[in-house]
Amino acid sequence: MTPVERSTERFSEVTLGELVADAELLTRVDRKYLLPADDAVTVIRGLDASTRVLDVDGAHGCDYASVYFDTPDRLSYRLAAQPRRRRFKLRTRAYAGSGAAFLEMKTRGGRGATVKERIPYAARDLDRLTAEGRVYAAESLASIGLDPGLDAQLRPAITTRYRRTTLLLGDGSRATVDTGLLWLDADGRRLSLPGHVIVESKSVGHVTPLDRALWRSGHRPQNISKFGTGTAALHPELPGNKWARLLRGPFASPRQTHPHSPKERP
Repeated sequence: MTPVERSTERFSEVTLGELVADAELLTRVDRKYLLPADDAVTVIRGLDASTRVLDVDGAHGCDYASVYFDTPDRLSYRLAAQPRRRRFKLRTRAYAGSGAAFLEMKTRGGRGATVKERIPYAARDLDRLTAEGRVYAAESLASIGLDPGLDAQLRPAITTRYRRTTLLLGDGSRATVDTGLLWLDADGRRLSLPGHVIVESKSVGHVTPLDRALWRSGHRPQNISKFGTGTAALHPELPGNKWARLLRGPFASPRQTHPHSPKERP
């Protein structure tokens, strides 16, 4: 059990079914924070007792793995890094606790809202696009005005792994806390940020109790993307001005392993 999970033991539990019914939030406003794990624990301990924590098979955390797809010229990354109004992130995601897996397309909607759509996907196909997956990708690309034929160029670009604790706050908003952050790219590079976590508040737009608690503790929302910032940190030759502050900060001296170095285990 991680320190973050221990900090949630006083909260009542919520099942996945209840969480989805109350706050699925596929169209939402996200606020993300990268901060030391100890600071996150302090903030969580100060949350109102009405907060509930997702329980998965008796645990307050679940291991996640996401594989992001991109074209050989990194179109998805470049659209995010520039940034462009029409941009997309296509990924497979596996939820270890439930055994569920999905193919997800995230796009940017009006007023900065994140729109996420997904279809069920076989866990054995996480690192490839099936025929059905390519049809889904093509239709999603066309829906935001991009060439649907790009689906033929999409291939695995970067994988993220982490352990997630999910909170349902008293105002109906949701929050996640990701620990054990690890990135692996298709060339064998690996990167981790021991001692740091990513906290994300998710709401239909309003400021959440977690946001206010983080602000009182001196933490402000940051422009962080697991896909974008991780790719920029692993590939400094790519344009990464959008994440320059993070690349000079916590990502400046990550624990990193290159293809020909001894590899640490996930």
